[in-house]
Amino acid sequence: MKVLIVDDEPLARARLKRLLAAVAEFSCVGEAQNSQQALAMYQQLQPDVLLLDIAMPGGDGLELAAKLASEPLPPAIIFVTAHPQHALDAYQVCPADYILKPVSAERLTTALARLGNRTRAHLERAPAKDQVISYQLGSATRQISLSKVQYFSADSKYVRMVFAEGEALLEHTLSQLQQRFPEQLVRIHRSTLINKQYFSALRAAPDGRHYIELTGLDDRLEVSRRALSQVRQALKLNLG
Repeated sequence: MKVLIVDDEPLARARLKRLLAAVAEFSCVGEAQNSQQALAMYQQLQPDVLLLDIAMPGGDGLELAAKLASEPLPPAIIFVTAHPQHALDAYQVCPADYILKPVSAERLTTALARLGNRTRAHLERAPAKDQVISYQLGSATRQISLSKVQYFSADSKYVRMVFAEGEALLEHTLSQLQQRFPEQLVRIHRSTLINKQYFSALRAAPDGRHYIELTGLDDRLEVSRRALSQVRQALKLNLG
């Protein structure tokens, strides 16, 4: 697996590279000292994994991780930092692990082993399969195929998931869902994501507002003015 090391401290990069050399199936393909350089190297090298520092001059690792999460096949992110206080913010971008410095060989090996089948290399080789979303129904955990979900809307502290058979509440944010399913979901409003496969029509109302109609749904979903041009572009792609 190809690994890109991102850290503004040369000694930290050297240590990670030395430890990585002892881990089978993983190799360092590049080193970056800031987020801007890392993004350029990512586009060039297409690594499977990033060992990513958080506090760096010129843009922190959290911002870079959020950008990479929108990639069709994002790399696995392992944060490597001296600052435990960033952990809560870090997990908003769904990293594979969070390691505190100084990094031991055992801790790095464990983090890499936890990647399982989530790296770009595995995903590129894996056959296409339907994506599923887990949710709670009472005390039971259920799963539903993304292809059955019509839309998601922000509802207080939760996200409401609407499908043909009913509704469910999720603890995910809209941003997390959009990052997880970037090819299928379109944000039409700050509080609404739609599943592109259910798009039926985009309607303009006399008052200048625009609404989306979805197949199998009576409700009309409002499109914000800010999102309108991006919605049109995304749905044109969907419609071919």
